[in-house]
Amino acid sequence: MVLPDAAPGQLLFRITPRSWQPYLQLARLDRPIGWWLLVLPCWWSSALASIAAHQPPHVSHLALFVVGAMAMRGAGSTYNDIIDRYVDAKVERTRYRPIPSGRVSVAAARIFLVFQALIGLAVVLCFSRFTILLGMASLVIVAIYPFMKRISSWPQLVLGLAFAWGGLVGWAAAMGSLAGAPVWLYAGAVLWTIGYDTIYAIQDARDDPAAGIKSTARMFGASVRPAVGVIYGGALILIEGALFSAGIGGNALAQLGVAGFALHLGRQIWRVDAADPVGALALFRSNRDAGLILFAGLALAALAQVA
Repeated sequence: MVLPDAAPGQLLFRITPRSWQPYLQLARLDRPIGWWLLVLPCWWSSALASIAAHQPPHVSHLALFVVGAMAMRGAGSTYNDIIDRYVDAKVERTRYRPIPSGRVSVAAARIFLVFQALIGLAVVLCFSRFTILLGMASLVIVAIYPFMKRISSWPQLVLGLAFAWGGLVGWAAAMGSLAGAPVWLYAGAVLWTIGYDTIYAIQDARDDPAAGIKSTARMFGASVRPAVGVIYGGALILIEGALFSAGIGGNALAQLGVAGFALHLGRQIWRVDAADPVGALALFRSNRDAGLILFAGLALAALAQVA
């Protein structure tokens, strides 16, 4: 079964046994955009640290962040689906997910959650004690996220606090501590997440009231375009603040990455429409490319100074 917002025709689903596929869906491996959006702030932060320290990019860190992002995205999504199983059954886009559709039992999902969390733990143990403790701290935010959509119109803010955490972790893994630059970067990544998840939530704005779910997409309504514009504008200002705080505000390659990122966000603002859920999904997915543009600028800047 292909879920409504899954990326179609994926090789992973063609080569794995059919019995595995509900678990791959539970881990959101049919929607790789999730782990991409989780890993990109890690990559930004790591590259920013490399520039500040006049070092080449930490390739081993970047690879570990991918594994960790896939594992923790899967674990967080599994936890979310366990908590939201009754709500998911009331929303058209989510009613065929593995748990509400009965293809995976709650008990089996809990075991799968532990398995994914152990992979994430193995990854974080590869870093310093400070980084381990910092990574563990994000679990508090992850734990409360599924409940926020029931009580607040800003669940996207809580999601942002969790998904942007890599903006701190990448720097900490490279430097062994934190500084102003990663805090600025984290704040920018939080706003970026609020913006793109507001666009994503347009898909469910019609079904959410019946399910008792709140979101920024519902709150902004027809004003979603200027609202996302303000949020994305704030993200760009904060990311610029990160570059200047790291002492690289004048780095041409880094600024080129920011400019490309800004142009991509501008395109999203221009095209977002509260009445177009199909277009909203495409715009949401395009944030992988936006994030990669910014990373490319930062990574090239790190490479150029040690060449």
